[in-house]
Amino acid sequence: MHIAIIGNGISGITAARTLRQLSADCQITVISAESDYFFSRTALMYVYMGHLRWKDIQPYEDWFWEKNRIQLKKARIQSIDTQAKTLHSDSGEPISYDKLIIASGSQPNKFGWPGQDLSGVHGLYSKQDLEAMEKGSVGLQSAVIVGGGLIGIEMAEMFHSRHIPVVFLVREPSFWNVTLPAEESDMINRHIREQGIDLRLNTELKEIIGDGTGKVGAVITSTGERISCGYVGLTAGVSPNIGFLQGSGIATQRGILVDAYLQTNAPDVYAIGDCAELQQPNPGRRAIEPVWYTGRMMGENVAHNILGKKITYQPGIWFNSAKFFDIEYQIYGQVPAQLKAGEASLYWEHPDGKKSIRIVYDQTTSAVLGFNLMGIRYRHEVCERWIQGKTPLENVLQNLSLANFDPEFFPEYEAALLEKYSTETGRKIQRRAKRSLRSVLQFLKSSQA
Repeated sequence: MHIAIIGNGISGITAARTLRQLSADCQITVISAESDYFFSRTALMYVYMGHLRWKDIQPYEDWFWEKNRIQLKKARIQSIDTQAKTLHSDSGEPISYDKLIIASGSQPNKFGWPGQDLSGVHGLYSKQDLEAMEKGSVGLQSAVIVGGGLIGIEMAEMFHSRHIPVVFLVREPSFWNVTLPAEESDMINRHIREQGIDLRLNTELKEIIGDGTGKVGAVITSTGERISCGYVGLTAGVSPNIGFLQGSGIATQRGILVDAYLQTNAPDVYAIGDCAELQQPNPGRRAIEPVWYTGRMMGENVAHNILGKKITYQPGIWFNSAKFFDIEYQIYGQVPAQLKAGEASLYWEHPDGKKSIRIVYDQTTSAVLGFNLMGIRYRHEVCERWIQGKTPLENVLQNLSLANFDPEFFPEYEAALLEKYSTETGRKIQRRAKRSLRSVLQFLKSSQA
């Protein structure tokens, strides 16, 4: 059986590795036009910043692929004939398959801005984007970044590392306020500006102006201001990379529609990762989730399904992590930007304005629903157990030391959080002393029973 995989990101490569672990017989071909070998996409920024070399973000040695009999083919798939089970690429060589996995990832959003195709206008997603940013940074006097998400903050930090002035255009009234509650969003506003970034809220891109040589020279904003720049970063989100599927008969909406087994409407065709859109996502999960760990989970899941062990995709409780310059961010469970009916939250912020803890809970049952952390680390497994177990808020507060990540090296803030809770409710809670790793493991083991 020949299994073809379009895309060599975390989803496609995890699928290939899992297939080989499960089967010594199948033929596996991974096809990508982006790079010769799989690399860690989340580490692109650290190559630009000089912390890592390109080879450092390739998790596997070059010999790994031949040893594991995973064929790599550098080509761009232009169309798919699902009836003949054939891929057509820019090399002109047709590729036949028995089973097909589409893991084509995302592409930066473009909204038809005048000048968006000028030289010096790029997103930050691919190896080619990194190369364009490297080239464009030579002699660069200033840059403009459009869009207030995680990719935008990464690009701002990248330019900042080379002392290149940045104007950051965010159309919302506060940074990432579609995801972050108001207090956390305002914290990041302050922190961005403290780094010397010119953050412009309530400001959109209207037009990109050329310099007369085919390169970007300035932008015009929604306020009518002209800002001179030599580079424009388009970071207003990403969308599934599915344009090449036109005429294939594979059903799509925003992404490639898949069922709980990650199978499309086309026979023997599956889709995973950023390009896949679940027809019936689990409660609390989105139909499309372009994050690293869901791509990895989908890759493992689809390999089992293709080889006959039918397993539905179950991503579990939502979690994510990121970094806003020096402030780490973690979320476990559901912490909406605006609380829903019947929800409440306990929020504490450190006086330095760079650390906070938010716990969202059900007002009726007091069951904890989610954790939002800024500048503080909690143990993923512990938070997940509390959410899965619908643990009451006061029980969580009493045992919060279980969640501390390496408490020997990081400060604890339970006392301040409990004081905040006492002030708001008038209820006193006696917290338990610091807990050892052994206590944490015992808790996790007992909660599984």
